[in-house]
Order: sequence, then C-alpha cells, then structure tokens
Amino acid sequence: MTDADPPSPLPRLLPDEIHHAVGPGTALLRLETTGARQSLLDGAWWPRSRDVERELPPLITALTEHLGPVTRVGLDASAWNGIPPRLVVGDRVVHLDSFPVGDDTVLITRGDNDHFSLMVVPPATAPEAARTAMARAVHADNAAQATALLLAELHRP
Repeated sequence: MTDADPPSPLPRLLPDEIHHAVGPGTALLRLETTGARQSLLDGAWWPRSRDVERELPPLITALTEHLGPVTRVGLDASAWNGIPPRLVVGDRVVHLDSFPVGDDTVLITRGDNDHFSLMVVPPATAPEAARTAMARAVHADNAAQATALLLAELHRP
C-alpha cells in the first residue's frame, strides 16, 4: 500500500498472522495505561484450564513485564476451580479476590487503584471463535461486554 492508495473500507482488528498463533494459554493485550481508556476491555486471555494455580502465574508474569508489579487479581468464583487467597509469582505475593459475578472477565490491579479488565475465553472454546472474540475484545473502540462478545461467537453457526 502506498500513500496514494485509499484506506481499506474495513478496519482489520489484528494482522492475519495472529489468527494462526493464538491458542489456549494466549493473552492478547491492548495496554493503554492512561486514564482516557475508552474500551470496556483492555485485553483477552484464553487459559488452557480452570486451574488458577496453573494458569494465573504465566499471565501475571507476562503482565508484570508490561505493566509493572501486579498486586491483585479479581476472578469470577463460579468459573474457576479452588481459588486460593494469594499466589506467589516470582518473588511477589499477588492477592486473589473471587466474586460470583459470571461476567467472563478477570480484573488485574497494579499499584493501589489502576485496573485492567481482560475477557476470559473458556478453555474449551473452538479456536476460530476464540480468535475472533479475542480480536474484537482488543479493538480500541470495543463497547461490548465480555459476555456479549463470547456469546456472539460461541453461538455463531
């Protein structure tokens, strides 16, 4: 594409290559760390299982590289198996909160009051549905809740 070419009429959410690389255990993030964040979601995560102690440490490690220390994680109690009150990740203690909210998100807190919301794709989701929902979740102007994004993809014929 040159400077003279007209822009594409359909915005691409992610490069096509990402659709081949996204698999269970992947986190796609749009980390806008300013107060002007306008999307409901800051990213998406596709864990391999519902085992908190197995799935959260790699996510927290990856987020810490980009955000700095993660202090707290909020999880939907109905979606995970056995949520402990805290995890040690690297050399840091991360506190875990659980609520029976059923909203398909995980809330990440860094510092005292800076929150990031990630859509959680269920582990058994078909790859194409997971990829599409994740791409929509990280789109900068996404105004849909995680549950709506997931339901739209999981019930698509």
